[in-house]
Amino acid sequence: MKLFSNSSTITGFILLGFPCPKEEQVLLFVLFSVVYLLTLMGNGSIICAVRWDQRLHTPMYILLANFSFLEICYVTSTVPNMLANILSDTKVISFSGCFLQFYFFFSLGSTECFFLAIMAFDRYLAICRPLHYPTIMTGHLCTNLVVGCWVLGFLWFLIPIIIISQMSFCGSRIIDHFLCDPGPLLALTCKKGPVVEVIFSILSPLPLIIVFLFIIMSYILVLRAVLKVPSEAGRRKAFSTCGSHLAVVSLFYGSVLVMYGGPASEHEAGMQKIVTLFYSVMTPLLNPVIYSLRNKDIKKVLQKFLGI
Repeated sequence: MKLFSNSSTITGFILLGFPCPKEEQVLLFVLFSVVYLLTLMGNGSIICAVRWDQRLHTPMYILLANFSFLEICYVTSTVPNMLANILSDTKVISFSGCFLQFYFFFSLGSTECFFLAIMAFDRYLAICRPLHYPTIMTGHLCTNLVVGCWVLGFLWFLIPIIIISQMSFCGSRIIDHFLCDPGPLLALTCKKGPVVEVIFSILSPLPLIIVFLFIIMSYILVLRAVLKVPSEAGRRKAFSTCGSHLAVVSLFYGSVLVMYGGPASEHEAGMQKIVTLFYSVMTPLLNPVIYSLRNKDIKKVLQKFLGI
């Protein structure tokens, strides 16, 4: 495969993961396995609820179901390999495997940014343009937005990943992380490529910054509209429809901006692992809990489905 053919010296990398005694490695394996299964079950239950209940076949819940599917893909891009790495004695990941993980992890992360933006747009239309909402947020537009998020997310990092994969890597092949992160990878290149680093440092935070500003503007307009609602019950209802999304945005952006908001060299390897674990593993686990706890419709369908 030509994309991964230019590593003249290194044919694979060693992901250190979480160096600790064997007993603690087994404990970590069990812990992350349980978290992974709970994440699949939680997000899968939301997909099933939206799929099976006709009342949830609205843009808001269709976007939520797609977001839950995205979360399953996102956590699957890292956790299975991390579990295999914990039990491995060599902890080796192939060159192509490393870059494929790198590509899918960042592409799915970008896709999540775009999904959070269109979910904010949906809430803006529902609260600020309620009379026009059915005519604007049609099934056709909803489908186009969903497809656009997936396509744009996977195209965003295609050029940087091709450029970085064509560079030569030599010397130490040890990556002090549990996944193939760009900072440690670029540190292993034989010849430093400042142009590549600048391109990546620009492209990486760009979707984060643009989407974050879009979400902030959307919720400023939502807040203005809600404050004009005369009744307290009406204001409470409007805020409740946005609460779950705002909580998810805060969790995701809070951790990602800490990680990628500044130069990678500012973060110690241990802190990098903790922050990356939070937004790549814990956030997908917490998202279905947040949405199901704060959304009465989702709770009713899940209770009916589970026979509670």
